[in-house]
Amino acid sequence: MNQVNKLLEAYNETPELSYDYWSEKRKYRALDGGNLKQWIADVLPYELLERNIKETISSIVSLCECTNFYNRFPEEILTPDYGDTWGRFANYIEINNRAIAEMYNDRCKNGIISAIKILPAIPPSAKSWANCIIISQIFPNIYGDGYNKETWEENSLYGIKLNAGYSKNIVNFDIINNISPEEQFVAFNKLAHFRGLKTGFRTIISEDQIKVAIPDKQDEAFKWDNPSHVELFIEEHVKLIKLGFEAIFIDSAKHVGNYDMGNYTGVGRLPDYPQMQYITNEIRMRSGCLTLSFVGEKSSEDFNRYKEMGLNAGTAFVPVDNFDTVKYWSDKFKYERTFAPGVEVSNDNDIGGRRYEERLQRIKNCLFGFDIASDKLPSFMQMDDIFPLRYDTNTHHLMLSNPSYSIDGTPESHWKNLFTKDDGKYYNHLVGEIFAYALFL
Repeated sequence: MNQVNKLLEAYNETPELSYDYWSEKRKYRALDGGNLKQWIADVLPYELLERNIKETISSIVSLCECTNFYNRFPEEILTPDYGDTWGRFANYIEINNRAIAEMYNDRCKNGIISAIKILPAIPPSAKSWANCIIISQIFPNIYGDGYNKETWEENSLYGIKLNAGYSKNIVNFDIINNISPEEQFVAFNKLAHFRGLKTGFRTIISEDQIKVAIPDKQDEAFKWDNPSHVELFIEEHVKLIKLGFEAIFIDSAKHVGNYDMGNYTGVGRLPDYPQMQYITNEIRMRSGCLTLSFVGEKSSEDFNRYKEMGLNAGTAFVPVDNFDTVKYWSDKFKYERTFAPGVEVSNDNDIGGRRYEERLQRIKNCLFGFDIASDKLPSFMQMDDIFPLRYDTNTHHLMLSNPSYSIDGTPESHWKNLFTKDDGKYYNHLVGEIFAYALFL
């Protein structure tokens, strides 16, 4: 039995699926020759998140780019094929799967299920380049994992624990007797691939932001000069790639080897340059995923440095507010097919306050700033750029803390209050219109 059907059975659902007319009424299509590419827009996130898992999977199958409806989820699903260096051109969309997890009073759980439920509203990949979802959390965070905290209390995703399995915020541990944590990730990846999406996750490389769990002992401080710790770091990431993830976003990658440390805001030593080269190469080799995309946070004009580090894309180099500048850099890198600096709508440090009009223009510049679609620069955006968050929070705040916005202790109330209302829904419609023009390119 495939992992998607196992997930259905773990929720006491049968694997037989029915066409989802709820999605039919809300679907958007790409224009012209891309009109088989479908997704849901003009929607509020809680409308997706409060659906049950069978409704979600039926929605995903109903939005298939194929012309047949599958009454059962197919046994074999392959990742969309955009070539070996797809990551150089991709549009990366980071989803904070902890923020959309199920909040029950002070508990936080099942974020991977919420990430599945949001999939129907993520535009699929274009003809010439892939859309790739990056999930913010997969490893346990060091402090407060599995719990939400008050808005002012730290509960940071920038501190992770290795050798401790996967986060209680993310995995549904209530059903692991029926479907393991690893199988839950496989189900997520297969459903995303069916949607025409690539997938990846964020990782941390700042030494003092990583702990190593030791059975029956106190956690150990991670050290890059400890060979066993380096080996553990590699193997933890290899395991995830073997579950179907295809991209790794590396926080603070710009500063590897003590580069530009005046702008470094992480805590602790970073790998040295040859060590990082070894790590990216070993993850590719051991996982067998030679098409794996490494995305490094930030980049500079020393582009060969990132390319030789094993990266495919950097972020936040090209000024995104100027369309002509984006187009200029697209043309400048049109012959470089392995690595390119990228364009950002926003990043994980975004503190909000940007006008909708400015955000929409940034999305347009990212998706259309080229002469030929096959020369597109890699781009990066956040959940907030597709589903606007409520006004008193922002992307960075939700990376540093894990508040519940529920007024009655239920997940539904949290989901309804985490995002903006009617204006956010209309904004999501406008984002849908932009992608409708982009996906046939």
